[in-house]
Amino acid sequence: MAGTIVVGVDGSQGSKEALRWAFEEARLREARVRCVHAWVPPLVRPRGVGAAYAAALRAALERGTAALADAVAAEVDGAASVEVEAAAVEGAPAHVLTEAAQDATLLVVGSRGHGGAGRLLGSVGRQCAARARCPVVVVRSAARQG
Repeated sequence: MAGTIVVGVDGSQGSKEALRWAFEEARLREARVRCVHAWVPPLVRPRGVGAAYAAALRAALERGTAALADAVAAEVDGAASVEVEAAAVEGAPAHVLTEAAQDATLLVVGSRGHGGAGRLLGSVGRQCAARARCPVVVVRSAARQG
């Protein structure tokens, strides 16, 4: 294997395109793909006992895990030769992705920016580019090009 490509997956069109790009690059490099979905716990803790908050955390993790599994399943058919691992991890996306890419050869994220400097990179892409120890590829959504 020629290393690991980490790709951020959040269910958006941009992340789906980043996932497709990462799988294609992994085929070319004979690398594995580590798909990572970062999820942030609910900001407001429900009143009462911790059981309601624990249930909200479980639900958030389950939603993230399901979204990740769906996105990966949609791409794996065309990438049978690529070794894939996937994880839903609690935390801020840029932090989670750069941590997951500590030993990676490449970090891939989609572009979701909404204006200004974010138009090309998006905030997570900018933060990853500034913090990652490996090269970062920001895949611009075809819908945004033009």
